[in-house]
Amino acid sequence: MDSKLVLYNTLTRRKEVFEPLVPGRVGMYVCGPTVYGDPHLGHARPAVTFDLLFRYLKASGYKVRYVRNITDVGHLEHDADEGEDKIAKKARLEQLEPMEVAHYYTERYHRAMDALNVETPSIEPYASGHIIEQIEFVKRILADGYAYEANGSVYFDVEKYNAKYNYGRLSGRNLDDIVANTRELDGQSDKRHSYDFALWKKASPEHIMRWPSPWGEGFPGWHMECSAMSTRYLGERFDIHGGGMDLMFPHHECEIAQSTAALGHDSARYWLHNNMMTVNGQKMGKSLGNFITLEEFFTGSHPKLSQAYSPMTIRFFVLQAHYRSTLDFSNEALQAAEKGLDRLMKGIETLGKIKPAEVSTVDPAELETRCAEAMDDDLNSPMVISALFDWVRTINQLADGSQTITAADLAALTATVRRYAFDILGLRDEKAAGTVSGRDYVTPLVEMLLDERLKARAAKDWAASDRIRDGLTAAGIRVKDRKDGTDWELE
Repeated sequence: MDSKLVLYNTLTRRKEVFEPLVPGRVGMYVCGPTVYGDPHLGHARPAVTFDLLFRYLKASGYKVRYVRNITDVGHLEHDADEGEDKIAKKARLEQLEPMEVAHYYTERYHRAMDALNVETPSIEPYASGHIIEQIEFVKRILADGYAYEANGSVYFDVEKYNAKYNYGRLSGRNLDDIVANTRELDGQSDKRHSYDFALWKKASPEHIMRWPSPWGEGFPGWHMECSAMSTRYLGERFDIHGGGMDLMFPHHECEIAQSTAALGHDSARYWLHNNMMTVNGQKMGKSLGNFITLEEFFTGSHPKLSQAYSPMTIRFFVLQAHYRSTLDFSNEALQAAEKGLDRLMKGIETLGKIKPAEVSTVDPAELETRCAEAMDDDLNSPMVISALFDWVRTINQLADGSQTITAADLAALTATVRRYAFDILGLRDEKAAGTVSGRDYVTPLVEMLLDERLKARAAKDWAASDRIRDGLTAAGIRVKDRKDGTDWELE
C-alpha cells in the first residue's frame, strides 16, 4: 500500500511520510486516562484526535491494532515519585476500595466516549492487570545495568543511560538543563540523583495498592505500564505512540528511556502529540481545578457555561482546530461550533432531497481530492470541514436549481460527504441518529439531562434548571413539565 499520509513526528520534529513496519498493518498505542475523576474537556481532545487517526487509517485500508491503556495504579500526585497514589487518595477520601474508584470512573469515561462517538480501541489494558509484565520489564532493565535497587524500590539510572543514549531527545531537554531545574535531594530519598525515576516503588505500611515482587511488596512506577503493555500487545517495535503534549515530559521521555534500556532500541517509530485544551490560556486539568467535566457540558450545569452543549458540538469543536494547535475554551467558540455543526447536518439532510438531472454543472471529485489531501497532511481536520462547508453551499445551489447534478455524480457526492463527515470525522446527526443507525443515542442523553434538571429543581437551583431546559430547547427538544414528571419531544 502506497501511503500518502504525512504525520508530524515529535521525535524528529518534522513531518514524515507514514510507512508502517508491516505493509497494510498499523500498531498504535495511545496513553489513556488515570481513572480517579470524571472525564473533562481535556480528556476529549486526545480521545477525539486519536479516534480521527484510527478512523482514517482504517478508511485508508489499513488493519489497525489500537491499544489505549487505563491507568488504575502507580500514578502518584504531581506526576512525581513521591506522594499518594491518585486513585488510592480518592478511595481514602470516599471510604471506598481503590478498585471501586477505578471501576466507577472507568465506566464514566466509557459512557462519555460513547456519547462523543469515539470508537473503542482494539485492546484496552489496565495497569493493575499487567503487574507481572511490569516486574519482568524492571528485571530486564536491572540486568542490563540501567537501574538500581534501593531499600525495596528500583530506580532508573538516568546518568548511566544518558552516557550511551540521549535522555531528553523527545522533549528537547538535555541532562544539564534537567539537573539545573531539579531540586537537590534532601538526604531522605533513596535515589542517587534527583532526576532518576521510579520503576518500582516500595509500599509504605499504609499504602493499599501493593503487589509482591523480587524487591518486596510495592507497586510499579507510573511510566512502567506503557513500556510493558505496548511491548506486550504490539511487540518490541511498533508504528505509532500518541498522547497529549503534557505527557511528553516526563512520562513519554521516561517511557522511551525504559524501553530503549530494556530492548536496546527504540520501540515506537512515530510519536504524535495533541496540543492542550486551555481555559484563559491555562492548561485545563484536574490538578489545576479549572476543568469542566463532559457531563457538565452535556447538562450545562457548570457556572462557566451559558448553556448545555451536545456531545457532537464538543466533538465538532475539537475537530475545528488542528490537533497540534492550542484550543481555548469559551462559550462563544462552542456556540459557533454548534451553529457550524447544525449547518453541516442540514446540508447533508438537503443532499438527500436533491433530484438528479441530465447533466452535472459540479464535479464531486473535487471534494474527495480536497478532503483526502487535507487528511493526508497531518490530519488537517479544519481543512476537511472547510471543504465540506464549501460544498454545503453547492448542495443548497443544487437544491434550488441554480446548479444541476446527474444521478451518478449525486451518488458519488453523497458517498464522499457521508464518508468524511460520519466515517472519518466521526460526526453524527444527533437528531436523526436513532432512525439512521437503528440505535437511539438521543433518548439516554436527554434523560440524563432531565435527571440533572430534576435534581436542580429539587435543590431549588432554578438557574441550573433553566440552563438545562434552554439548552435542550436550543437543541430542538421541547420540554413539558407535568405534576408527576417531565415529558419531552423532538421539534
